[in-house]
Amino acid sequence: MSVDVFELGHEHEQVVFANDEATGLRAIIAIHSTALGPALGGTRFYPYPSTDAAIEDVLALSRGMSYKAALAGLDLGGGKAVIIGDPAALKTEALLRAYGRFVQSLNGRYYTACDVGTFSADMDHIARECDFVTGRTVAHGGAGDSSVLTAFGVFQGMRAAAVATWGTDTLAGRTVGVAGVGKVGRHLVRYLIEDGASVVVTDVHAPSVEAVREEFPQVDVVASTQALVSSPIDVYAPCALGNALTDEVVDALSAEIVCGAANNQLAHPGVEKQLEDRGILYAPDYCVNAGGLIQVADELEGFSFERAKQRAAGIFDTTRTVFEIARAEGVPPAIAADRLAERRMRDVGRLRGVWLP
Repeated sequence: MSVDVFELGHEHEQVVFANDEATGLRAIIAIHSTALGPALGGTRFYPYPSTDAAIEDVLALSRGMSYKAALAGLDLGGGKAVIIGDPAALKTEALLRAYGRFVQSLNGRYYTACDVGTFSADMDHIARECDFVTGRTVAHGGAGDSSVLTAFGVFQGMRAAAVATWGTDTLAGRTVGVAGVGKVGRHLVRYLIEDGASVVVTDVHAPSVEAVREEFPQVDVVASTQALVSSPIDVYAPCALGNALTDEVVDALSAEIVCGAANNQLAHPGVEKQLEDRGILYAPDYCVNAGGLIQVADELEGFSFERAKQRAAGIFDTTRTVFEIARAEGVPPAIAADRLAERRMRDVGRLRGVWLP
């Protein structure tokens, strides 16, 4: 391991390494901030090429969760966990329950939920050993799959971007390119088609593409993300893994708006300025993809889908506020979103210094 965890995670409160040789569990839990409340974030089960790659990912993802919770107006901090390995080969009930015991050992500083490679049924197994789990199946008292509200929130952010770009809150008559049509992307396609948009999709997982084509025969398919970004589209929606917006992708984009569900879309600092210089409006990822977090947070209160959906609808107004701050302060929307989130973490977080009996 060559990554300096203390240097790379200098903003973080806590990083926990969990190992269970019997089940093959190798997990990392990162708590970025508990300034606003206990950290909440999903568990990603993924075959990282190295431990360093897993560390870098969990640190970046947990930081993003702090900002996402702050911008969504939740009294929650940011955390994330990764389990290293191929879930198709490694995932078992025993491994998930072993992982649950490690989460339990944090005594409520971190709440887990679903992410890439994990599902509500997995949360049910984890919850047998742990009190700090959200996103369980409806049969076990949970809210179930959060991808519907994640997609709904992205759609609201896209509507806000449409207002800022074209003066209308509908995507009707526009062409939207969706990269990644798994959990969230497929639901986003439905919202877009219902709104009257034309949709072009791509995904490395062929069955996901076929499922979308079966449900929505009018959808066009291209072979790769490279082909999608260079297609004549009005909106680009990255909905797979992070680092989707590289220098090369931004240079190739024909879209006027980027708004998608993927986390950590900007491949490196400076991409936000590159987007702005090209006249492309970027809706910050953690602003628009907070619908899933809003859902699992609502589960902590006793889940109501309608209440959670109403809260997720607020992503439209939040995204418009971010664009307004960006215009007023002369900065890219990504910087404006950071400032808005940091302001809330600072102003509300300082109340933790006031002792309450």
